[in-house]
Amino acid sequence: QVQLVESGGGLVQPGGSLTLGCVASGTVFSMEVMGWYRQAPGKQRELVASVTRGGSVNYADSVKGRSTIVRANANNMVSLELNNLKLEDAAVYYCHGRHYDNNYWGQGTQVTVSS
Repeated sequence: QVQLVESGGGLVQPGGSLTLGCVASGTVFSMEVMGWYRQAPGKQRELVASVTRGGSVNYADSVKGRSTIVRANANNMVSLELNNLKLEDAAVYYCHGRHYDNNYWGQGTQVTVSS
């Protein structure tokens, strides 16, 4: 059974930085795509950033220029660094992995942005 386990998150002041980590267990394959989504209260889940097995990255416009996604294929690990955090970055962040038609999700980690 594939499981994605997130780490990081918590309370951050506006303008601060944080790093989220995720590792997939229970799998012997390297996922085609890994990334991060987020969902704020009352809003739909949205893509934050993703990276393919080949290293192609994609960022949401809202975080472009202030975020970095890094992946370690061998270990099915992915991290997301977010800088210059804004109030609107507050959300539950979910790690996501996709392999062919199968999608896998972590349980989510809360990011709160407040002074």
